[in-house]
Amino acid sequence: MLKRMYISDNGRLQEDDNAVPLVYVYTAPTDEEKKQLIEQYKIDEHTLNSSLDPDELSRLEFEPEHVAMIFKRPRHYAAEDNFLFRIASTGVFMFKDKLIIVNADEAPLFEGRPFMKVQSIQDILLKMINRSIFHFLEHLRAINMLSSSIEQLISTSMENKYLLNLFTLEKSLVYYVTAINSNGVLIERLKNSATKVGLTQEHIEILDDLTIENSQCREQANIYSQVLSSLMDARASIIANNLNIRIKMLTILTIAIMLPTLVVSIFSMNVQMPFVHNDPISFWVIIALAALSSMTLGLLWWTRRW
Repeated sequence: MLKRMYISDNGRLQEDDNAVPLVYVYTAPTDEEKKQLIEQYKIDEHTLNSSLDPDELSRLEFEPEHVAMIFKRPRHYAAEDNFLFRIASTGVFMFKDKLIIVNADEAPLFEGRPFMKVQSIQDILLKMINRSIFHFLEHLRAINMLSSSIEQLISTSMENKYLLNLFTLEKSLVYYVTAINSNGVLIERLKNSATKVGLTQEHIEILDDLTIENSQCREQANIYSQVLSSLMDARASIIANNLNIRIKMLTILTIAIMLPTLVVSIFSMNVQMPFVHNDPISFWVIIALAALSSMTLGLLWWTRRW
């Protein structure tokens, strides 16, 4: 799917098929569109495929007619992802008069206040990186909230699914730390190659701010990852302890049921026993002995705090 966008007079990035396009956004390009990008715009086929690969690292390359850049961003989370937050790559190919963006999936690249006022291709480039950092922070807050919710469930549950959900969140954080680090290297490369990319002094100052924001995002992801990792053993121990408590309670209840059964069974044996001559009070004596055995076990349970 192809979108054509331009910068309006008030500095907003808008979609309009009738205006002269400045930004071309390809979402999940078809084979025909890939062929057009390779043959018409001279985009390297390997770089184009890398921009659709979620495992590709962020990088910056300089071609004869354009600048190629790949940066990392979070994928849109859905319920079917089952607590796994995924990473996606975005390819940006900057020409003198146009910007070509390639995505493997639909992504909110131009949302938020920063895109309400843009002036050049370089502005769009830096604001997309800024949007990606902000998107990572939003997902980190969501992961922290999910982790806290699952912790409360683990403290009262013996099921493994909640522990597996935490493992999945921890796995997501590892991916996020790697992606954020990769974006940090890209930002530093952009800063060192500002002249080649056509960045002004104002853009370099924005890159300095992006470096700080990305570092803070990385530190936050590292903290969440370390905390989640260090507490996994404790949470596993909680589940094991809950299981032991339940087993102990079931064992005591089983004994409490077996004792009166034993008393009744003894008096039911086909041998010479007391009350064999149908004493009128024999039934109630046996019932009393059975109840006394259960009461004795209950008293021991209470006094010894089993």
